[in-house]
Amino acid sequence: MSNPTPPSVDALDCRILLLLLTEPGVGVLGASRRLGVARGTVQARLDRLQERGVLRSLAPQVDPAALGYPVTAFCTLEIRQGQGHQRVVDHLAGIPEVLEAHTITGSGDVLIRIVGRDNADLQRVIDQVVDDSHVTRASTAISLATRLDPRTVPLVEHLLAEATRS
Repeated sequence: MSNPTPPSVDALDCRILLLLLTEPGVGVLGASRRLGVARGTVQARLDRLQERGVLRSLAPQVDPAALGYPVTAFCTLEIRQGQGHQRVVDHLAGIPEVLEAHTITGSGDVLIRIVGRDNADLQRVIDQVVDDSHVTRASTAISLATRLDPRTVPLVEHLLAEATRS
């Protein structure tokens, strides 16, 4: 199977990413010791990965449920055509409980992930979401349980395996 775009990371990049993903508190010095490379090499690689957008952030991941928002839902929004997505995105950005927004294909235009303190609070959030003249319809599915958290470790492991075969 051919790879249409070459990976933007090499084996060392993958090893650094895997270490940071599995042990986020390791730090640059700890990573250099664990990987057996110079601290400056690790730092330069991290800087390059951030500049290229591979590594989006070194910020901690926060669990909304632990903050008091245990109810998660996904909403598909249909928006008024001819107006573009930016007005809706600007509206959604003003609602703290909207955690993600994606332009999609299919029966809707935008898919969002939202959270609430309970079902009644989730209804309040949905009411805020649809309180925009550019949103024409919303369809919501409440998540009952997360079976697979957002993850990238398997993807980076796959890239590492490819890089070491080359």
